[in-house]
Amino acid sequence: MEHRDYWAIKAFNFDLKEAGDLRKFQMSELKELKNESYISTCHYKERMKLFHDKKIVRKTFEPNQTVILYDSKLHIFSRKLRTRWDGPNIVREVFEYGAVVIEDPRDGRILKVNGQRLRPYLGEVVPAEETMSLKLPTYGDAS
Repeated sequence: MEHRDYWAIKAFNFDLKEAGDLRKFQMSELKELKNESYISTCHYKERMKLFHDKKIVRKTFEPNQTVILYDSKLHIFSRKLRTRWDGPNIVREVFEYGAVVIEDPRDGRILKVNGQRLRPYLGEVVPAEETMSLKLPTYGDAS
């Protein structure tokens, strides 16, 4: 049996020590590749988190501030000219981590909502009256 193993090794020109060293080298290369890919994914996650956090708008509200509420129900049954903002509402209490208690002054409803669904109410935007003259301009006296 030993003779057959020796013959097979000799036939394939296979040195056990050299093959073992090659396999150890391949395993160490594989570990290095795994470590590099792990570091690369960590850097990628950090960059994506920074990019995402830049897009988040931090909003602060105070009690008795007037706000408007985003009505997410209109996503399903939206109409062309219907606004998605409901209000004005009054802030009653502000909690940590962005929760806000608002009151609707029209019917007295009290809601606890996420602060990301609120926007400060700036009042009615009334466009300035524009006057338009329908007379043709005269460019001199034609007499």
